[in-house]
Amino acid sequence: MAKTSSIQRNKKRRKLVKRHATKRATLKATIMDQGLSMEERFAAQIKLSELPRNSSAVRIHNRCELSGRPRAFYRKFKLSRIALRDLASQGQIPGMVKASW
Repeated sequence: MAKTSSIQRNKKRRKLVKRHATKRATLKATIMDQGLSMEERFAAQIKLSELPRNSSAVRIHNRCELSGRPRAFYRKFKLSRIALRDLASQGQIPGMVKASW
């Protein structure tokens, strides 16, 4: 089980990303617009840098919903490989069976 502080920190990042998503998108579009003057683009760059660091989507780390494990994460199920195997063995995931040969 991962530390609860790291799980909570990641949840906080997800909330910040959701809150600042539209603002970040408009500022990035302004920065990339070649038709604007350099001063306007630079001002948008400064406003973007003033936003919280954790409001950037690249700072989110995918974690297992059950255990908080940061590695071996399956995006489709939002679970780690260990939790996925346990749930599949119990029959909790429809259509998934443990391979045996």
